[in-house]
Amino acid sequence: MKKSTVVLLVVIAVVLVLFFWIKGTYNGMVTMDEGVKTAWSQVENVYQRRADLIPNLVATVKGYAEHESATLEGVVAARSKATGVNVDPENLTPEKLAEFQQAQGELSAALGRLLVIQENYPDLKANANFMALQQQLEGSENRIAVERRKFNDAARAYNTAIRKFPSNIIAGMFGFGSKPYFEADESASQAPKVEF
Repeated sequence: MKKSTVVLLVVIAVVLVLFFWIKGTYNGMVTMDEGVKTAWSQVENVYQRRADLIPNLVATVKGYAEHESATLEGVVAARSKATGVNVDPENLTPEKLAEFQQAQGELSAALGRLLVIQENYPDLKANANFMALQQQLEGSENRIAVERRKFNDAARAYNTAIRKFPSNIIAGMFGFGSKPYFEADESASQAPKVEF
């Protein structure tokens, strides 16, 4: 074999190895990026479930506690604000995620105040509809926590992959940027006050 043929075969082999490595790395990043988007969609799904339950809870409580209208109006306003904040998974920035978390945090606080009403109204506490809705909301809060954790796990795996060498070169070439995480609200470090 001629020397030029051997060199040509080596170059072709190197190019093929490089091509398949880039292809595999790129496709892996695309798969992880889609995983983050899917996890985000599930987070939005469980927040929407909670938002859909709120009108039923408010209507049930309203029937028993008409004079607690400020609390009820607060829940309705917080729900409206929370459902008005949308985050596009294609443009998932720390600022957008913080805005989303703040709106959801306000809704959680309003729901907490609403659930305290049950202590003041024994009939409401015993009402089967209220208890069922309360259980649904508790279930929603648990689902939210689980889906937020899954989102953070997907974002962590993706962020780790795009930062590792030599994958970071491919990530930079094709514009793969890091994804933000859900973080605890600043108020989460303090125990909530319950006053009657």
